[in-house]
Amino acid sequence: MEDEVELILDLCREKMESAIDHLEKELVHIRAGKASTRMLDGVTVDYYGSMTPLQQVANINTPDARTIAIQPWEKQTISAIEKAIINANLGFNPENNGEIIRISVPALTEERRKSLSKQASAEGENAKVSIRSARKDSNDALKKLMKDGLSEDMEKDAEAQVQDMTNDFSKKVDTLLEKKTKEIFTI
Repeated sequence: MEDEVELILDLCREKMESAIDHLEKELVHIRAGKASTRMLDGVTVDYYGSMTPLQQVANINTPDARTIAIQPWEKQTISAIEKAIINANLGFNPENNGEIIRISVPALTEERRKSLSKQASAEGENAKVSIRSARKDSNDALKKLMKDGLSEDMEKDAEAQVQDMTNDFSKKVDTLLEKKTKEIFTI
């Protein structure tokens, strides 16, 4: 029985960590007016007939706070990379000079900052919903184990551990959102 309880707790922790990981990935895509190579993480390029992550066909860097530079390893892939960036719908307008693709990250307006902040908050709420869902699934599994012979004390202790995990992961979400909001509103 103790092994089953540990398994339930481990599964719960895994689901909650997964929610945090997903939130971090989503927050990276919400641009805060400062150029970052991670903004292009989701971009895939049609490279000789297969969809390949941009990082595997080009060198990406940020020469300054407002520019992303992409240098393809093969010059004939420039148009495919440019097309992939446009199709990724990130709001970027890539410019190429035949060797390097440059993306200028425009400064954000106050209205756009508020919009991005709301978007970040929505992602945070989605993460919290996932965390609460993991808590519910774990508590249901514990109640089922109790019917199968788990002592009430062990079930209550395990529920308390699940609640502690829920509180910890919710705090992590709040911390990530606070950091992202501060980043969005920093000029």
